[in-house]
Amino acid sequence: MDSRSAGVGRRGVFPSGQSGWPIWKCAGATWEMRRCHLVRIPLEPPREARIYLGSRKCPADIGGMMKFNILGPLEVLDRGIPCTPSALKVRWTLAILLMNANRIVDLGLIIEEIWGGSPPRTVVTTAQTYIYQLRKLCRPQGRDVILTKAPGYVLLLGEEELDAQEFERLHTEGDRLLAAGNPEAAAERLRQALGLWRGTALADIPVGGVLAGHVAVLEEMRMRALEHRILADQQLGRHRELIPELRLLTLNQPLNEWYHEQLMLALDAAGRRSEALHVYRTLYRRLDEDLGITPSRPVRDLHNELLSGTVPARQQFRAAAARAVEQGLRARSA
Repeated sequence: MDSRSAGVGRRGVFPSGQSGWPIWKCAGATWEMRRCHLVRIPLEPPREARIYLGSRKCPADIGGMMKFNILGPLEVLDRGIPCTPSALKVRWTLAILLMNANRIVDLGLIIEEIWGGSPPRTVVTTAQTYIYQLRKLCRPQGRDVILTKAPGYVLLLGEEELDAQEFERLHTEGDRLLAAGNPEAAAERLRQALGLWRGTALADIPVGGVLAGHVAVLEEMRMRALEHRILADQQLGRHRELIPELRLLTLNQPLNEWYHEQLMLALDAAGRRSEALHVYRTLYRRLDEDLGITPSRPVRDLHNELLSGTVPARQQFRAAAARAVEQGLRARSA
């Protein structure tokens, strides 16, 4: 193939007759085409286009806005185009850096997470190779974001570049709005926060001892955000809308007393007290059969209130929400 007809230059690949910066830039491209697979591609590459680090294909480096997502399977987007590494251990290394974004990660920590107690003799060189490959990939707007900082590396990202940081910001804003007595704005912020989740955090990474703790913290924050959004909706009188969601939550977590309590409240507020009492009896039986315990004091009190027709009024919803949010904010600032 004639390199001139394909528009091949040291800066990348162009469709014939096109000028300007290419959509794909081939790192290290030379006039020796046997050293790099250069092909004619459209100016608008398909969304499914991916980078395969470690292969002989040229990695893409298209600059612009990059987004790193860990609230679900690991995902890297460059201006909306997926470019997630295909090699598992490269993704694993990136996951460790992302979970510790803007903090120095000891190289030994990376080795411990990926190889455990039986690393190969060349483990340091191998880990450094993964970092090198990630440095070529992670260049949002052309800037270096993976820096060497003794005793390891640091990945520097802005809040908008990592979904976990965006989630935490929206979660905190929602909690503060709820504590300030603005449940409508709080519910919206918390919905936005929860909407960032695409599944279990790092679902495609076989997390080891190092990452497991970080994943557990994120999942706990996700649960708190969901609870506070439910409290906001209860305050707003959205009881009927909550019933299907709460039924699903109690089915998926049959021993979670808080979800059962909220379902009982929503059913009673919707004029379905008999169903609320049935929820209590079901929870009581499960706790007794599985754990040999009875429901906690708040749930038992709610059951008695249902029987006597003295379920808390809406102002008590607000008091419960304020207490829960205050505890959450205090825990996160500790």
